Amino acid sequence: MGEEKIIYGIQQVGIGVHDAEEAFRWYGQVLKADLLVFDDKNVATHMARYMGGKPRQKRALFAMQANGGSGYEIWQYEDRTPTGPPQPIQLGDLGINYISVKSHDLAAARSRMEKAQVEFRVDFSSALGKDSFMIQDPYGNLIAIKSADDWFSKSDGPLGGICGVTIGVTDIDRSLRLYSDILGYEEVVEDVVIGQPGDEHYLRKVQLRMPNVPQGGFSQWLGSSELTLLQCLERQPVKIFENRYWGDLGYIHVCFDTKHIGSLMDECEAKGYPFQVKSEETFEMGDTNGRWGYLEDDDGTLIEFVEAHRIPLFKPLNLSIDLQKRDPHRPLPRWLIKALSLKRVRF
Repeated sequence: MGEEKIIYGIQQVGIGVHDAEEAFRWYGQVLKADLLVFDDKNVATHMARYMGGKPRQKRALFAMQANGGSGYEIWQYEDRTPTGPPQPIQLGDLGINYISVKSHDLAAARSRMEKAQVEFRVDFSSALGKDSFMIQDPYGNLIAIKSADDWFSKSDGPLGGICGVTIGVTDIDRSLRLYSDILGYEEVVEDVVIGQPGDEHYLRKVQLRMPNVPQGGFSQWLGSSELTLLQCLERQPVKIFENRYWGDLGYIHVCFDTKHIGSLMDECEAKGYPFQVKSEETFEMGDTNGRWGYLEDDDGTLIEFVEAHRIPLFKPLNLSIDLQKRDPHRPLPRWLIKALSLKRVRF
């Protein structure tokens, strides 16, 4: 099997959009995710089975936040018009319902959203914790802004990156085999029922986190993360990407930062979650390279895993971070991560 797999946490969430450049500008200006890790324009071949059976021309921008937290892979078809869900997503629908973005000053974060004239969604407040509020981006995606105390830096405004993903499933207890047993989100923070029979949001909600977040690589920057599973207790949930392609509008996947991905692939195969898509041993992603693959959870939601091999810092001088030669349990130095500010885009 090789060396034991390590899952450091959420690396990024994929977001399908009409215009990747416009969406990156919004996420960069409003949520301050203005570090452009890569801008990749080429033909997506490996995911053909999820894109109508053939390769597609695409553009993907990977944006991160200097204060820390997970990033955004902003993804756009360039050879077809992406489709949206036939009806607005309801909590508990099968797939990624919303992401959580962390804040160390909720009042300042709320003020920032008001100045940006962002739409607030108070109708979802019953599903959130007390130290959070819900907004909607211009593309219809739900984003919870959540108070957090786990920070790489607090120097770049009141917000950080993504710190959680909420996923609708048909059976939480069954889904725990993947999200808890394999991915390591074993600690149950909350297991509650929301609402009453007949309510619009009558759900079971289970919030999970890792009891001990692995240290190594970009772990200090990514920080800790939570997974929240929602199960409808009365309504028949809709599959968010039913009759649509991966890369269409909305949250298309959640990606986990890993080490020894080959061992993870073997474990998932043995436990009934085989990888449906695998890259080559080393795959170029813009100026970065690594190895990646996708599996499906019990309801078909796509889960990606990436083992980064090289991250460029400053292309003109050919400066990059080689992760393959490092101890996987040793975090990268803070100064090296801060050097990624060289990749900041000024709007």
